[in-house]
Amino acid sequence: MDLAQKLEILADSAKYDVACTSSGVERAGKHGSLGSCRAAGICHAFTPDGRCVSLLKVLYSNACCYDCSYCVNRRTNDIPRATFTPRELAELTIGFYRRNYIEGLFLSSAVLGSPDATMEKMIEALRILRQEYRFNGYIHAKAIPGADPQLVERLGLLADRLSVNIELPSEASLQRLAPDKQRAGILRPMGQIAQRTAQSRRELAVYRHAPAFAPAGQSTQMIIGATPETDLHILRLTEGLYKKYALKRVFFSAYLPVVPDPRLPATTTKPPLLREHRLYQADWLLRFYQFSAEEILNEEQPDFDPYLDPKCNWALRHPEYFPVEVNTATKAQLLRVPGIGPKSVQRILSARRQQHLGLEELKRIGVVLKRARYFITCNGRAPVRGTRAEVAAALLDPNAFGVGMHQLSLDEFVPTALPGAAPAVHQLADAGMDARQAANLVRQEALTCLTKRL
Repeated sequence: MDLAQKLEILADSAKYDVACTSSGVERAGKHGSLGSCRAAGICHAFTPDGRCVSLLKVLYSNACCYDCSYCVNRRTNDIPRATFTPRELAELTIGFYRRNYIEGLFLSSAVLGSPDATMEKMIEALRILRQEYRFNGYIHAKAIPGADPQLVERLGLLADRLSVNIELPSEASLQRLAPDKQRAGILRPMGQIAQRTAQSRRELAVYRHAPAFAPAGQSTQMIIGATPETDLHILRLTEGLYKKYALKRVFFSAYLPVVPDPRLPATTTKPPLLREHRLYQADWLLRFYQFSAEEILNEEQPDFDPYLDPKCNWALRHPEYFPVEVNTATKAQLLRVPGIGPKSVQRILSARRQQHLGLEELKRIGVVLKRARYFITCNGRAPVRGTRAEVAAALLDPNAFGVGMHQLSLDEFVPTALPGAAPAVHQLADAGMDARQAANLVRQEALTCLTKRL
């Protein structure tokens, strides 16, 4: 098998790993080295100077000795298998970099023989890149659960960011669907990386030439929709991971049925993309809006509303909190207002030192007045008073009713529900109803229910 065939197989196998993140580390180019690293810039993100940069996302091997039922690379699945050698992978990365195709590497792997053996191969590939080719660009590597801590240490000294996939939201689901993996084996390297990263930062504060261990921190990935856990369970787990392991990001991956298995959703099941989107919105509230998991969801409402984003849903459940006076409210109070984000809050706090703010000033600041105007006052006056139906229409998430056009031929287009639309829209469309009609019907029903709720 030639290198091009290996690349085709292993790049395709890596598409289920989520890597859409900025690098989080700033490293200038060095004389005699290849590449540099900008903090804002990896995986089709944009750097401050407007450049779009990308990663080579690939597996070292897809010949896995584990039999995780949800994974396309499981050992019992009949697919083409391939494995790089360390030098092949290093030369491929450098070749792509020199052609200006990539600016970094995202490297993961199936478990080839054993976790230790797999990690040793990955480390050797990164060693060749860093030491022989003097590659100074961004590298994100996935540590293999169960590997020796010394191997995790060596990997962290070569990579900018490490991640250990937590895989599934509960230990019971992990035992049922991935019997070769243990929750303790996943959490142990996460704890090691968190402690070692903190230690490295302390050392760098004292001596700037100290070796950096995973300077961009660590992240993890969780599969959503393959198992029956509630959104509240997932959100509590996410909050705990941020607090205990100081993660930079928790990535959610909507389960895409790839192999038939009686323990999993049917292969005809659509990926729960709207649920994934709601989890990312809630994750944002945890990280930047000072919310806790128990505030966003509770035992009475353990799952997200498909038609409202989590922040609007919280606001409707807590009418006693509003209205908020924008000219005197604290930062924490302003962050709770739908339509006002962290950047807008900072601008409000800065601008109101010089003047009293009204609707025009808030609009220039960047506040989403379509939503915010129903939850604020300006100088003691409500900017607008709307009927319950008007408020409900402003708060509904338009993405839940998204419809696009599917091209059947050169001049024939058919409306179709977008992948991120609400399940009810897909159900009606799959039953034969016109997608636009289905979306309008579901939106009208959601609007009626929300109006009654207000």
